[in-house]
Amino acid sequence: MIIRIKAKPNSREDKIEKISEEDYVISVKERAEKGKANCKIAKLLAKEFNVETKKIKIKNPSSRNKIIEID
Repeated sequence: MIIRIKAKPNSREDKIEKISEEDYVISVKERAEKGKANCKIAKLLAKEFNVETKKIKIKNPSSRNKIIEID
């Protein structure tokens, strides 16, 4: 499964907003430095889709608009 997300690092709370079947907005408390926000995004998505964290692959980690592949 492939989804598109817009990441919002350094937010007040961790949350996932579903915009459409393939589009999400994910807010995380972590800052966008040293991969901290991406790690938290992967954990939130793993919990949301009930898969292991290692099955979440972020295709373009340096962009706020990310493409995520979930095995």
